[in-house]
Amino acid sequence: MQRDQLAGFLRRRREAIRPAEVGIADGPRRRTAGLRREEVARLAGMSVDYVVRLEQGRSSQPSPQLLTALARALRLTDDERVHLFHLAGHQPPPTDGIARMARSGLLHMLYLLGDTPALVLSDLGEVLAQNRASMLVSGDHSGFTGDRRYLAYRWFTEPESQAMCPAENRADRSRKLVADLRAAAGRRAGDPEVARLVARLQAESADFARLWAEHEVAVRRFDEKTFLNPRVGPLVMECETLVTPDLGQELVVLTPADARTRERLELLLVLGTEEFPAGVTAE
Repeated sequence: MQRDQLAGFLRRRREAIRPAEVGIADGPRRRTAGLRREEVARLAGMSVDYVVRLEQGRSSQPSPQLLTALARALRLTDDERVHLFHLAGHQPPPTDGIARMARSGLLHMLYLLGDTPALVLSDLGEVLAQNRASMLVSGDHSGFTGDRRYLAYRWFTEPESQAMCPAENRADRSRKLVADLRAAAGRRAGDPEVARLVARLQAESADFARLWAEHEVAVRRFDEKTFLNPRVGPLVMECETLVTPDLGQELVVLTPADARTRERLELLLVLGTEEFPAGVTAE
């Protein structure tokens, strides 16, 4: 472990990130360059004290899990992630582990979209990154672990996750989620992660098992969704999905479908962040 080099690298990367890149409002009284240590700690799910000790070269060796969380919080590129692991004295994660982090190019596009809600998803429906506007529309989807990382799993096993979708649209949303997962499973035939997720869903949700047996296949490209936002009311959004060449990740961009939604979204952006019901899903 190269403590001094690791400390310097983490400080530099923290100072280089604009708060808006990670969904944090950049207020006029802000004096810190980049992110504050407590903001990195919150984004990475660790204590502020540990972040301080890492940046001062006084910490114990961070685990691969902590490094992965830091890489996600600091929006590191693939090369920077590899460098981070080497500095900490660990072998970098294999390709499938890195693929579960949003690609740097998609993160840059997310930042450039500004007040246009957008998020990066894996092909299995794990939210890898969101901009601030997306969090305001549908809630913060970071911090989930295990199978709860996947939108489809929460949708079919946690009824409260459907709260932001109108009741009359839920059957169609269920069918589309299953058809999209079926397409991913076909591309990743033999992948134990996919097989395990499907098996868990079949065991825990009769609705999923019924729809899975119908063998419908459809990759999401364009859709129109209504979000029942608890602060400003229904938001009818056009959802355009842009996929990477290997179909491993996708950027979903949400734009207002009508004038009323545009007005409500503008109001929501002014109002700022408020706590959302636990488990609310964006898909």
